[in-house]
Amino acid sequence: MRLFPLALTGTVSLLVLSPAAFAQAAQPSITDRYVIAQSYLAGKTTDLVTDLDLRARFVDGGKAVLYRHGAKGQGAISLADTATGQVSDLVTEAALKPLLIPILGDKGPYDAWPEAYDADTRRLTVSVGGRKLVYDVAAATVTAAPFSPPLAVDAGVVSPDGLYKVIHKGYDLALVEIATGKTVPLTADGSYDQRYGMNYPMFADMVEANTETPPMPVSVQWSPDSKRILTYRLDRNGSYIWHGVQPNPPGSQLPRHFDYVYPTAGAAQVPQFVPVVLDPAAALAGKIAPLVLNVPTNPMLWPGDPNMGWDKDHVLYQWTRRGYGEISQYEIDPATNVASVRTREVIKPLVTVTSSSIRPTPELSGDLVISERTGWAQLYYVPKGTVTRPGELTPGKAVTKGNWEVTDILRVDDKARTLLITGIGREAGVNPYFSSLYSVTLDGAIRNLTPEPLDHDVTVADDGKTFIDRMSSPTTPTRTLLRSAADGRIVAELGHADPSALLASGFTPAEPFQTLANDGKTVLYGMIFRPKNFDPSKSYPVIEYVYTGPTTHVIAESYGRNLRNPAIGMAQIGAIVVEIDARGTSQRGQAFRLPAYQNLGEVGLDDHIWVLKAMKAKYSYFDLDRVGVFGHSAGGYDAARFILRRPEVYKVAVANSGNQDQRLDKAWWPEVSMGVADDATWERNSNTSVAANLKGHLMLTHGDIDDNVPVAATLRLDAALVAANKPHELVIFANRTHNTVGPYYWRKHMDFFTQYLLGETPPAADAQFDQK
Repeated sequence: MRLFPLALTGTVSLLVLSPAAFAQAAQPSITDRYVIAQSYLAGKTTDLVTDLDLRARFVDGGKAVLYRHGAKGQGAISLADTATGQVSDLVTEAALKPLLIPILGDKGPYDAWPEAYDADTRRLTVSVGGRKLVYDVAAATVTAAPFSPPLAVDAGVVSPDGLYKVIHKGYDLALVEIATGKTVPLTADGSYDQRYGMNYPMFADMVEANTETPPMPVSVQWSPDSKRILTYRLDRNGSYIWHGVQPNPPGSQLPRHFDYVYPTAGAAQVPQFVPVVLDPAAALAGKIAPLVLNVPTNPMLWPGDPNMGWDKDHVLYQWTRRGYGEISQYEIDPATNVASVRTREVIKPLVTVTSSSIRPTPELSGDLVISERTGWAQLYYVPKGTVTRPGELTPGKAVTKGNWEVTDILRVDDKARTLLITGIGREAGVNPYFSSLYSVTLDGAIRNLTPEPLDHDVTVADDGKTFIDRMSSPTTPTRTLLRSAADGRIVAELGHADPSALLASGFTPAEPFQTLANDGKTVLYGMIFRPKNFDPSKSYPVIEYVYTGPTTHVIAESYGRNLRNPAIGMAQIGAIVVEIDARGTSQRGQAFRLPAYQNLGEVGLDDHIWVLKAMKAKYSYFDLDRVGVFGHSAGGYDAARFILRRPEVYKVAVANSGNQDQRLDKAWWPEVSMGVADDATWERNSNTSVAANLKGHLMLTHGDIDDNVPVAATLRLDAALVAANKPHELVIFANRTHNTVGPYYWRKHMDFFTQYLLGETPPAADAQFDQK
């Protein structure tokens, strides 16, 4: 999700903004603009780009790459040999279509996407219209793929030796001997408030199953020797029980009610994971003796399992202090219940988990740590046995250095003691958000395997010898390459995206933008989306598509992600749409992100306005007297805070599914930047506290069964606006979760900006239009 100036991408040609190039026919009618907008929404632009996504994947243990290439209906599914780069077609679409008609009928669809290939049987599995089919390359026949019913989520977890499995019995766990079906209890004191190997179900899962106790996965891990079972007891710990209502369930006249557990930010109590080891041999002998491991309990900040597992016969357990003040990796001997800290990460004011990680690496006899201890996310090696003083950061050997960020560890070669890692911001003169793949030794020797000044989305083969590289920029079409992991050499070019049909439709490409912040040294980046039929002699209202926060940023780095941007569709109603990444967002180092610490309500606002003014200084057709903003989720929070906290600039806003009061959001997201905050700080960062500031036009939208950001967050802001006597619109979507987006949503969205920002009358509702 990021962007950048054409001057930095090297291979892109900048669109020339001149009246001669863009002055076209008179402005289309608003109805025609809506039709154009809808044709560009929901990523429909990508349908007009050939070879944008080849669905390339490694098969045969990394010996080959399976992919689809070519124009629609004229392509082929091919196999590239990773050793030689030689490409051979398995089947062309022209040859496949006659074989599909008897199975799918004469109306299709016939677009076949590769799923898997068995080199021994020469059988290709493809997905066509949602169905799995098998093409026999030798016989040139197509049959339906064998049906494999999905495993029930509560089917149990089988031991490595295949003799036993663990299942749920109510809120307890039981051991089943597979050969005989004999079942014995592993635990006996489970309850709603203290459940074993079972998380709390999400609200939306309850709604779908129409029960507060839908089937849940069995969360256990067998030791490699099948002698012990690692799991947890989940203690509700007095945390609040939410009450969810589905007001309009399909097939019923009456609402349905569900109670569920959802840990919220700033809450005094959240559920706690208590790590437990179970002894199957003791259970078979009639003894129930769960061993509670001698480590701190882990706060449940989101309904997901804790980070723990086996390292041979020892348990590795990652613990997070509430508020992210510390993350520690424990090693526990279950035979003695003696625990020790292998690695401790302690950063002030907090450990940002989206830029930091601890990865146990037994093949290197230690841990690999991505840490911001220097202010930048760099890689460290911590040998096993390193002494860590209580409360202090674990020392480690710096594997990488510099003012850039390591983003992931993709492969560890223990024999060569070499790593494949991804990173951003290391290369001078290159967009600092563009990702590259690096080979680095534990001694710090580093090599860029993707030197082109573009964003590189890579997949490494299981054998580590080659990787697939999808390289692009927001304005540079994707090239998909097969490369050597030894030196980055291009083994074969698998495909090159061709946007000719998209450009022929009159599509106006986006433009990266950059300017210095008010400190005269910090570079801020933006992206500008112009409508089809753009005319620089006219004045255009400006709409910002926003998503801030210290866990990510909004602008896409890659060509494909940029084409799927809803900003493209919104621009077609007759506006300039922009994206801006300001201070307080991620992947520019700790200092760039830290303005967000306990300051979500204000962070970045003035940077956004500064960039808007810089855009206006360059392009006179930006009408900054007509500025709107929209966003989803945290972006919905942003859209509301922009219009409430800077009403002199932002006049119209649509805030969708927003966490308008962070105390009504899941604990992890706000606490990543808020840490342990007092109630006054939480209130200061709530949009409800500034509801009386509203001067412009605000529409709040939310799904009524949202289990990511509860609808209560939007309803609380709605109540505050009503109390302040501030006119606004509220739209609640029935039976929708966090994703409310659909034809009706976009129609309401476009109507709101058309009426209040463009000053035009939206077109009359038209069934044919709405169903397109």
